[in-house]
Amino acid sequence: MQKNEDAIVDMYEKLPAPFGLVRYGVAPDHPEVKNCEEKFEEVAANPRFNFIGNVAVGEDVPLSSLRPHYHAILFAYGASEDRELGIPGESLKGVYSARAFVGWYNGLPEYSDLNPILDRGAEAVVIGQGNVALDVARILLTDIDTLKSTDIAEHALESLSRSKVRRVEVVGRRGPMQAAFTLKEVRELMNLRGVDFQPVDPALLPLDASSLPRTPKRRVQLLSKGSPNSLDCASSIDRSWALRFLLSPGSFECDPSDPNYVSQVRFKHTEIRGPNCYSSDARVEVTERDALLPASVAFRSVGYKSKPLPGIQDFGVIFDHDLGIIPNDNHGRVISPLAGPGSQTAGHIPGLYCAGWVKRGPTGVIASTMEDAFITADVIVQDWAGRALFLDSTVDSTDRLGWDNLRKVLNRAGLRPTNWSDWKRIDQSETERGRMMGKKREKVTSIADMLKVLDG
Repeated sequence: MQKNEDAIVDMYEKLPAPFGLVRYGVAPDHPEVKNCEEKFEEVAANPRFNFIGNVAVGEDVPLSSLRPHYHAILFAYGASEDRELGIPGESLKGVYSARAFVGWYNGLPEYSDLNPILDRGAEAVVIGQGNVALDVARILLTDIDTLKSTDIAEHALESLSRSKVRRVEVVGRRGPMQAAFTLKEVRELMNLRGVDFQPVDPALLPLDASSLPRTPKRRVQLLSKGSPNSLDCASSIDRSWALRFLLSPGSFECDPSDPNYVSQVRFKHTEIRGPNCYSSDARVEVTERDALLPASVAFRSVGYKSKPLPGIQDFGVIFDHDLGIIPNDNHGRVISPLAGPGSQTAGHIPGLYCAGWVKRGPTGVIASTMEDAFITADVIVQDWAGRALFLDSTVDSTDRLGWDNLRKVLNRAGLRPTNWSDWKRIDQSETERGRMMGKKREKVTSIADMLKVLDG
């Protein structure tokens, strides 16, 4: 909208609340990461922007029904599923996806009834070593009084206050130099009050880090130094965590006294192969040696994946299920192997664009995802200025009225779309509820209750 004064942007969201990953994916004890909401508020104040909430495109309304009303459609719906391990016992009670757990403590309606079992024992295992895995570990170990002042969902706060988890093992297939976590997240966990960190085996780290580039050098230094809490009086330490490396998950195993529940996780030891075992892209091979870790609760955190919207194939899009992305030219133009001009095998599908995780896969942080969205937006502006083909038309077409026309279709279908003013009323209600509880906000955790707020 900044670079094209005639552009009108309609944003469809399946929930009545905006902000997606910022609202429901960022840990409640990381409020500074949510500062980008201020930029979103600025965009929403523009009269050429429309927020259409409580509408699931592809489900509530066919994707094809958007085509007659828009020059372009930008897919930016992220990764709505998590990757499974595909190992025995994954359906046992007490085994959860990190995505579901994060959604639960952040008040995502989809997972508000998850009710994870945190009171069966002291040991928790998290499989995966990315930042989401560390978020899970940190929330499990953080003192409940610290969480009370955040915007964590009240149902999660109540459950965590009864949690018996006292030790968390964060497990990865590769070594410490290949793990996906960032130093900031590890350092934060190491500095948690009353929480000890089990030192990393020095044999897994380079003997001399002085010649390493800055980032891996700092990683070696941090993991070698360990937690300052280890120097505290032992009586002040009642929780602990560890990073376990070179272990590949093999199965979740049940509790002999109750075969419906997980009680331990069986792993296979792995070994790093190749000339440089400290390289960030070093690979591992699975051995036959077993390892068992006790687990009264377990989480898999091995990545998210996007799925195709229903009806997207009718636009000529061949979704890449292996990568979990919409095929694109890396700048955001959706491409098809059947759309290339002349003898070319691939080309841009006119009017279709993508951004974020559905464009490049579930990697990066919010800042990098925003930058990726800016790149796609610039490409749309360039294509418009270059008089490229758009949806069933050229830039000369002026009969696309967007939401002004489509709202009639939705109203006839009996849907109840919400707008930005509706969201501000929900926002006000959450803020008022939070103030009474001594926190920034208390989220409304069901769509029905959000609509009740609007009904007064």
